[in-house]
Amino acid sequence: MKIAAIIQARTSSTRLPKKVLKHLPYDLDITVLEQVIRRAKKSKNLDEIIIATTKDKEDEEIVNIAKKEDVKWFRGSKENVLERYYLAAKENSIDIVVRITSDCPCIDYNIIDEIVAKHIKEDADYTSNTIKRLYPHGVDVEVISFEALEEAYCRATKDFEKEHVCPYIHTTNRDRFKIVSLEAPKELMAPDIRITLDTIEDYALLCAVFDYLYYENPFFDTKDIVELFNKKPWLKLINKKVMQKKVYFSIEEELKDARKLLKMQELYNALKLLER
Repeated sequence: MKIAAIIQARTSSTRLPKKVLKHLPYDLDITVLEQVIRRAKKSKNLDEIIIATTKDKEDEEIVNIAKKEDVKWFRGSKENVLERYYLAAKENSIDIVVRITSDCPCIDYNIIDEIVAKHIKEDADYTSNTIKRLYPHGVDVEVISFEALEEAYCRATKDFEKEHVCPYIHTTNRDRFKIVSLEAPKELMAPDIRITLDTIEDYALLCAVFDYLYYENPFFDTKDIVELFNKKPWLKLINKKVMQKKVYFSIEEELKDARKLLKMQELYNALKLLER
């Protein structure tokens, strides 16, 4: 049985272009993507790591990082990330795919190992720590059997199923699969902490987190992060007004969050127009 982490990465992110190439810590020549790779390498349950990027010329920088870090890479569709994952897994004969995104530089190898072990023990099709949001945003891991990934690739028809890889499995066809949830222990329950990278505010927060933790232990874990935020709760204010990106399944859901966002930004005239 071959287990591999496939890390999706591209430079053309919309809210913060080239975010995975930003330095972290701020004053060191280490990119966000390199931090993700190095932390994933600490996992005991991964046989290999594959960077899944696009065929865009700009993403040659992603490939160069993969070469530098001595991990495999795969280049595929920019928009159809499901296809990119499936073809990367098929090309490398992967039995169990561990999905990690390159905008999570605080990814925790302990959580990777725990989820992989639970997935195997439960003989699951899909296992994640995001089904019930208890962990901080930014230590998200999804584990998918190749068979489930292949079915999703062959049968998915909706754009959001292809763009986000796993909705075909965990949402639109969840009754077809054995889905297992890893829930955070009490000491790690902190869903109000956001340590993923999507905006400039997120980057400022991550720079602060790495300044506090990285120099003492480059592989600080989720427990260290939660303890830091407990000691310095003001850190949450840095990206308090950033709304987490998510998949919407109806216009009503999207409008609900649009209203929240307009309120957060105090755009009350636009809000009144929307509510008409």
